[in-house]
Order: sequence, then structure tokens, then C-alpha cells
Amino acid sequence: MRQWKLLITLVLTFFCFSAFAKSISIRMHATVANGKGPYIGTVIASDTKRGLLLIPKLNGLTPGYHGFHLHAIASCMNFGKAAGGHWDPKNTGKHRGPYRPGGHQGDLPRLYVAPNGKATRPVLAPRLSVNNLRGHALIIHAGGDNYSDHPKKLGGGGARIACGVIR
Repeated sequence: MRQWKLLITLVLTFFCFSAFAKSISIRMHATVANGKGPYIGTVIASDTKRGLLLIPKLNGLTPGYHGFHLHAIASCMNFGKAAGGHWDPKNTGKHRGPYRPGGHQGDLPRLYVAPNGKATRPVLAPRLSVNNLRGHALIIHAGGDNYSDHPKKLGGGGARIACGVIR
């Protein structure tokens, strides 16, 4: 009897902790016209007390900082353009970055790519959770992001070079 109680306690503990520690893996591909180019790695997204932790494990990117955003539509077709704009459920129409309120909720911290073309530096998106990701696309842009609409709209990130659909 005592062994059964211990087993039940362990099983319940596992399921309780699993429910709170949500994590998903997002497969990323280079953008192409038909939507799924060469595989470049993954981004692991996990809930934390301080927001969504994104851990990239990506290869083959241009070194430097890149715009990194959650886009409204779960599609990578047409070089990532089918993903629509940055996810903006409150219709703010403003690109303010991940730390200031009153802007797109899909604005993420810039993604850093090392001189060897690998991105492994984690970023924290304080206004998001794993539940927000489903039904959207994760996009990496060719250029950086200044967290503003000036001097260029949407932080100046430019072309969409990588994409991952989150279902």
C-alpha cells in the first residue's frame, strides 16, 4: 500500500510540474518562395517567472544583430511575407520593442549571431508566454532592430530571412 501511495505521489508531482513548465521547440528554416527552405536549427521557447525565454540553436546566419519577431499568421510562404505583420492583438500599430508597453506584443529582443554564423544567446520576452506563440510564425529579419518606427518602420529589420511556424 505504501508503495502505491509513493507511486501516485510521484506521478501527480510530475504532472503538476509539467503543467507549469511549458516548453516548445520551433523548427526554423531559411525563407523561400514556397515557404520551407533549408533547415537552420531550432528555437526553444520556455515559460519563466519573468516571461518567455527563447534559446536559439541556429546556424548559417549573417553575423550581427537581427530583428526577431512573432508574426500574426502561421505561414512562411512567399519568403515569410505571408506571416503578415508583427503580432499586435491590441491593434496599437506601433513598434516599441519588447520592453516598453503600448506596442506590438510580438516585438522580441534582438537576436545576436556570432561571427561564425551561429545564434545561441538566449533572449527574454517579458510580455509573452508559450501559449501566445501558437498559431503564429517566428521570423528573423536580415537587419537589426532599433525598437522604434523611426527612422524606418518596424525597427528597420528589412527582409525576412528565416521563419518557423508554431502550431
